[in-house]
Amino acid sequence: MSGKLIAGGIVLIAAIAGIAIYWLQIYAFYEPATFQPGAEIQLTPILGEAPEAILAENVEGIDATSSPLRFRACFHTPMSQAMLTETYRVYDQAEPLVGPPWFDCFNAEKIGEALETGEAIAFLSVHDIVPGVDRVVAVFPNGNAYAWHQLNDKLKEDPTKGILK
Repeated sequence: MSGKLIAGGIVLIAAIAGIAIYWLQIYAFYEPATFQPGAEIQLTPILGEAPEAILAENVEGIDATSSPLRFRACFHTPMSQAMLTETYRVYDQAEPLVGPPWFDCFNAEKIGEALETGEAIAFLSVHDIVPGVDRVVAVFPNGNAYAWHQLNDKLKEDPTKGILK
């Protein structure tokens, strides 16, 4: 009888630990992202290094202090893809990262497919927003746009640098 109690206790502890880990990954640490009014979204111009604010409406974002890769944002811009490609740096290695399921305005799979087909265009927002991490913005033809953080080539080549010490 005591063996069944011990086994039941182990199963209960494992279930509680599993639920806690799930909650920590999906819900904990996230908070609404803070944006500077009038400069919520920035892109890096083709000529120059300093990011410039672009027109952005209905900006909604999440972030976490636990990892710079947890940033996600959704917004609308009245600026056309043609105008943006003539003015700002295109980001060729864009790979949107999957966000938490409850932040439903950001769909990494849909964004990734649109980038692959050329429907959406990715731009460099801020290089090295933290060492080894770039902020990337993808813009669709209808003006819907999405932002996220991803590892840049510097950190991919040598993961001992930057945030992964």
